[in-house]
Amino acid sequence: MKVTAEKNEQIANLIFGSIYPHYLNRLEKNGRTKEELDQVIEWFTGFDQDALNTLINEKVTFRTFFQKAKIHQNAHMIKGVVCGYRIEEIADEFETYKQCRQMEKLIDELARGRKMEKILREEKK
Repeated sequence: MKVTAEKNEQIANLIFGSIYPHYLNRLEKNGRTKEELDQVIEWFTGFDQDALNTLINEKVTFRTFFQKAKIHQNAHMIKGVVCGYRIEEIADEFETYKQCRQMEKLIDELARGRKMEKILREEKK
């Protein structure tokens, strides 16, 4: 599927704090913890627990959330399909949408029981 400008805007304008509980609920149903969710988000965005709580309380949109983030240098290693979209085929002009799908891919891997070392991608030496 191709991302459209409308779809990018729709995701960009969602409030991160309204979606976070859905991420957490899904993970807890699969035996994972809030700490693991926060660890994955911190790896991807650079937001520690305090920063994450502040952004949730400020009701920031995904656009603002990702603008403030320091996306991990290995984020390019996140590949695969999420919600019918192949991450590596999402055009650079839809950066917010791509980053949202990358984060959801990490959360999806966590929910499926993948080991944390595999989720938090490292360059092979």
